[in-house]
Parts: sequence; C-alpha cells; structure tokens
Amino acid sequence: MKRKYVPDLTRQMSVCEANYARLLKLLPDLDAQDLREYQISWHGRQALVRLEVEERFRYTTTVLVTHQLDSESRWLESPQLLVRLYHDATMAEVICIKQRRQLAGRYPYPNRDMHHPDEKVQLNEFLGECLSQCLSHGHLMEPVYVG
Repeated sequence: MKRKYVPDLTRQMSVCEANYARLLKLLPDLDAQDLREYQISWHGRQALVRLEVEERFRYTTTVLVTHQLDSESRWLESPQLLVRLYHDATMAEVICIKQRRQLAGRYPYPNRDMHHPDEKVQLNEFLGECLSQCLSHGHLMEPVYVG
C-alpha cells in the first residue's frame, strides 16, 4: 500500500527563508525597484531571469519571477512563478504559477490537473535554484544611458 505524502514543514520553511534572503540580495531596493533582469547560464544554455514587483503592502510584497531560455521551444514553457514575500516572517513562498491559481500544500494523486503531491515544494526548490544561479553566476542587465 502506498503511503500518503506528508509535507516536511521544517524543510519547507527553511527553503522559504533562504529564498527570502536570496530575493533581498537580488532586489536590494525592494521598496522602490520594480524590475531587475539577470542573464545566467542554465544547464549550458543562456537564460534571462526577470524579477518584477507586482504588489507592495506593509507586510508583503508580490514578485513575478519569469525564466526564459534563449532558444525556448514553443512546446515547452518555463514556469512563471508568483512569489509572495512575507516581511514579518522573513519568508518567500511560491503561491501560484502562470495561471494565477493558488497552489495547495499537497495534492492527492492522481488529480484532475496532474499536480505532483509535493508540487509546491518542488516549485519553491526550483525558485531557490534559479535565484542561487542568479547570485553566483548572474549578470545584471541594466540599460546604459549615454549623456
């Protein structure tokens, strides 16, 4: 008999805390900055990671994280992650993907949308890998102004 998936809350919280710290390093002026783009090498291919602030509130900020490979297939889309930063808890969590539907903490399997039981954990870990790559090997893409 297959065992039911039980989320590891301690691990999830540590991933979310690490992602919060990474995002603050990549968006150091979170209160004033709306967009930053980083060029990275991702598994031997060039990619652009875009961090765009969508909402700002007193205790939370919502950031859209998009990841585009230079030669993306029209059949395979990289996920666009909507990430909520909780400033009082110092955590950043993927709350939904492109379709803007809230992710559940766990899913029965199989399910109608074919989510993995630990879909939310996997997306938060993917976010962490992407942000770590930006920090260690990313090049900030800033416009050059000629005066």
